[in-house]
Amino acid sequence: MRLPTATVLSARDVTKVYEDAYVLRDVDFDVAAGRVTALFGENGAGKSTLMRILSGIEHPTAGHVELDGEPVRFVSPRDAADRGVAIVHQGLSLCPNLSIQDNLFLAREIRGGPWVIDRSSQRATTAAILHSLEEYLDPDLLVGDLTPGEQQIVEIARALLQEARVLIMDEPTSALTAPEVEVLFRVLKELTSNGVAIVYVSTHLEEALEIADDVVVLRDGRLVATADAGNVGVRWVVERMTDRDQGDRFPPRAAVAGEELLTLRDLVVADPANPGRLAVDGLSLTVREGEIVGIYGLTGSGRTELLEALAGLIPSQSGRVLLSGTPLESLGIRDRVGLGMILVPGNRRRDGLVQTMSVGENLSLAGLGAFVRRLFICRDRERDAVRRMIDDITVGAGDADDADGTGDAGGAEASVASLSGGDQQKVVIGRALMAAPRVLLLDEPSRGVDVGARTDIFTLIAAQAERGLAVLFTTSDAEEALRVPDRLLVLARGVLVGEFRRGTTTREELLKVSDGSTSTDTDIDRNTGTSTDRGGAG
Repeated sequence: MRLPTATVLSARDVTKVYEDAYVLRDVDFDVAAGRVTALFGENGAGKSTLMRILSGIEHPTAGHVELDGEPVRFVSPRDAADRGVAIVHQGLSLCPNLSIQDNLFLAREIRGGPWVIDRSSQRATTAAILHSLEEYLDPDLLVGDLTPGEQQIVEIARALLQEARVLIMDEPTSALTAPEVEVLFRVLKELTSNGVAIVYVSTHLEEALEIADDVVVLRDGRLVATADAGNVGVRWVVERMTDRDQGDRFPPRAAVAGEELLTLRDLVVADPANPGRLAVDGLSLTVREGEIVGIYGLTGSGRTELLEALAGLIPSQSGRVLLSGTPLESLGIRDRVGLGMILVPGNRRRDGLVQTMSVGENLSLAGLGAFVRRLFICRDRERDAVRRMIDDITVGAGDADDADGTGDAGGAEASVASLSGGDQQKVVIGRALMAAPRVLLLDEPSRGVDVGARTDIFTLIAAQAERGLAVLFTTSDAEEALRVPDRLLVLARGVLVGEFRRGTTTREELLKVSDGSTSTDTDIDRNTGTSTDRGGAG
């Protein structure tokens, strides 16, 4: 039986201004006990800023926050947590040099005496809460040694440990697979049945609508729509987020594949975290000029390890990797980049950007050699190239939703750290394109970006493919997998278990194949990675 849905936490006429830039304007926002409120908006709409205000990280310029109907001013996130308001951050706030249990109990240690920490109790509690999330990790493992998905689970576990009355979740599933999302949703339903109020911020619209009771939409810092989640769908949300129809979320494309550029033959790659396990097991595939090939798989499928091996970040044990017939196995990262093989990594903050550099400096970094003349960099040529790339990748001006809102987000001189997540991802992709790749490897290119930025990214990728670029990208998003690539390859435990052309399969069949228990009805050629039936390459 659902508990009464009294409002627990509210924003009242909240406005937030950074210097002269308005991030939020007169926002009223309510969170009810026992209900999941899904908050939608494009990058820059003000979602994360509102969540930081509600959780005590920041204070409004005008307006106030109410808890149980009474005005309150949280002096810090710890103060908010002590009053029952906890947050799971979009950008992980864990300490990588500490263990899982130390992260969960940081500044909240269980005392066994005045000067003693009861580590055995902490360990048992950590194991129990991880088990509730169906993640069976050793509590003493260092967080820095975990995968992004495992780190996200630890972040969620830390918030659950606080037994909050209000749980704010900012992009909680950005690094999770479909089975992990299902587990999280079961936990959230249990929490709401016990009266916990949940704010769920997500760029995955279908996923969020599945769990939501109430829907709120922000656009340009203003609250523009509210609704009962049961009465609306994705089209309704997209139209109010973007003020445009949602039909063009994935650009239409008529693929014309050219000559074979990338060839894999029986590639074997060990798992870097567990060398006794094969991350990629005898994989063969091809990618042609002008072709977009997608790799879909669950956690442990080997999709990230595959791209890292192709880029030279981790070694392969055996097999062949050929770029236009040239063997790459003995070449390092620099030589592979020189031949035209470039990787856009999955973690843009950690591996893709230099946060202390400007947008322009990040863009030109990989292709800097093209601007060197007689040991000097030709700054005019560099600036012209950067300006053209900013136009191509449509990095927008305005306020970053996950930063301080200062600066011209669209300018080459702006700090890359001031951009929204979507614009940061465009910069990482733009930097790779400035190095003139022949084969572009993209690991989860739309992770943690909103629907508008996702459309921009895949429109950019499609345009580059039309110019002859070969694209190989990974995704854990089923809709993306079904609608973006010309060919979709499905991996399970490092083995190719399915292949489809765009429009030839369903979400249900894709999820069924991806767990490795079944395979498609196509005959996949292990020597070429193409099939002879509906999923095959032309």
